[in-house]
Amino acid sequence: MRPLRAFAATAVTVIAASAMTACGGSSPKASADNPYKLLQPGVLRTATLTDAPPNVFLKNGKFTGFDNDLLTAVAAKVGLKVQFAGTDFSALLSQVANHKYDTGSSSITITDARRKTVAFTNGYDFGYFGLDVPAGSQIKSFDQLKGKRVVVVQGTVQDDYATKQGLNPVRVPDYNGALNQLKSKTADAWVAPAEIGEKTAKDSGGKVVVAAKQLSSEPTAFAVAKDNPKLTEALNKGLDEVIKDGTWTKLQEQYYPGRPVPKEFKPGSGSVTFPPVQVSGAPAASPSA
Repeated sequence: MRPLRAFAATAVTVIAASAMTACGGSSPKASADNPYKLLQPGVLRTATLTDAPPNVFLKNGKFTGFDNDLLTAVAAKVGLKVQFAGTDFSALLSQVANHKYDTGSSSITITDARRKTVAFTNGYDFGYFGLDVPAGSQIKSFDQLKGKRVVVVQGTVQDDYATKQGLNPVRVPDYNGALNQLKSKTADAWVAPAEIGEKTAKDSGGKVVVAAKQLSSEPTAFAVAKDNPKLTEALNKGLDEVIKDGTWTKLQEQYYPGRPVPKEFKPGSGSVTFPPVQVSGAPAASPSA
């Protein structure tokens, strides 16, 4: 599989949130050189995370991961470059809504509650909930979490899930915080995005294992301010183009090797066919149309 480093290298610039020249507030006005009301014409300023591989993370000083490389490719289709800045997930949606950033990229699951704060592009990925536990734990499934000390990242759909299940979760600001809770055994389990949970377990030196996972009911998408429908429309157009030209498939194979695409999942508008994702040891997933 050929890495798509070119997409990340041409458009990604690491900037700290404190270095952003715009501090949020009123929406920029549309103009001939800025039809999408961006904070800086031609540049898509994007809030993301630094510690959630393989979705969004820092590598050699650059923001990368499936979501961020995909957004870079999508933006290029509509003539935009991307500037990424790290933030906490709990603040990300409000920062997009308040125009501190143009977009949010962080494996964000679409929910009705979040639609009250931001708009979303079409979905670009499916996701699973993962259940990470310390090595040697007797917890093997989600239905064993009642009465246990369960950690989640604040503001995520995993937080929503744990709250709705009456688990009274321990909330931390980032994924490293969740991992540290498991390593120190101050938490019994972590409800995480499955791919992030799997990568974390693999990198933990045997201290953390994945006990179970289950498919999320909604897709992930990029967040956009509700008062900027032209930007949402442009990103949806670019997303369909990178699905059609095979970029989406290549990134799936690069970041999620061996992961089959559920038959019911249709990325983007659902109207474009994508090259099938090759799954080792199994037939390729059927193209979407």
